[in-house]
Amino acid sequence: MKILVTGGAGFIGSHTVVELHNAGFQPVIIDNLANASRSVLAGLRNITGIDFPFYEADCNDYAAVSELFRKEGDIRAVIHFAADKAVGESVAKPRKYYRNNIGSLLTMLDVMAENGCGNIVFSSSCTVYGQPDQLPVTEDSPVRPAESPYGNTKQVCEEILRDTVKSGADLRAVALRYFNPIGAHPSAEIGELPIGVPGNLVPFITQTAIGMRESLSIFGSDYDTVDGTCVRDYIHVVDLARAHVQAINLLNQQGAAPWYDFINLGTGEGSSVLQVVQTFERVSGKPLNYKIVDRRAGDVEKIYAQIGKSKTMLEWETKLSLEDGLRDAWRWQQKLEGAKQAEALGC
Repeated sequence: MKILVTGGAGFIGSHTVVELHNAGFQPVIIDNLANASRSVLAGLRNITGIDFPFYEADCNDYAAVSELFRKEGDIRAVIHFAADKAVGESVAKPRKYYRNNIGSLLTMLDVMAENGCGNIVFSSSCTVYGQPDQLPVTEDSPVRPAESPYGNTKQVCEEILRDTVKSGADLRAVALRYFNPIGAHPSAEIGELPIGVPGNLVPFITQTAIGMRESLSIFGSDYDTVDGTCVRDYIHVVDLARAHVQAINLLNQQGAAPWYDFINLGTGEGSSVLQVVQTFERVSGKPLNYKIVDRRAGDVEKIYAQIGKSKTMLEWETKLSLEDGLRDAWRWQQKLEGAKQAEALGC
């Protein structure tokens, strides 16, 4: 069964390609490489022994997406990761985010309908909940006004899927609301490749530990948490990728009727920023240079998932720990540094 993975050269997309292959599916990748590197394809080949079909194209390009469907033939489902994802940039460039993130989904749905492909897994986010009134966050928790254009695009895309299904269209759709993906493939062949200064905690930690950054800034130490720093639900990217395989299986069980739902993906446990730092120091053996600075505007104090729905509907739960995620992220960072040094030496 062919599965189109949009943004399949990205962090979560590439790991999902591996897990789809392991489960017996045939992944096809489309990625414009704006937030990814062609080197990821070599990493996928080293892990699986397969050169997966790859199309360097933008998912907003109707002609390119249509041609992909024509060439590949019977694509039975789409996993839609492709999107701009930097919160700060979205505030500065809102039209770019609305045009790209919402437009790419609309283009994909149009082409899917024209080619008889009625299954889609959408990459959403726990940002739709904002600062929750109660923890853990369940799927019944209210969706709050977004803190950024990026977050709003996730809400709007979920609404597009819901309304398309309500219209009676031939579509089965599930939105997976991620909490905080971390880690890398245990082979260190693929991992997170942030463009410029990382926007996420763990790559900033590993880049500081390797010497790329002078220090890590921890924003705020006076929150109502175990140690005063913000709390998040950190999920290993390999576990997250496996959930997408289960989501494809779930869609295949729905038959031909239109159907839509959304599911949280997390561990069900929260870890503070300082706990993450201390765990990294323990698993890596590297002391980390960090400093406490003022709170950052817009940061949620604490959030973590209630995971009952993912257990029952997806028959999935996490297997890998925070320690596993940080250890794999550090191994990946070390490999990147080794490759950079080898290149500098002309090796």
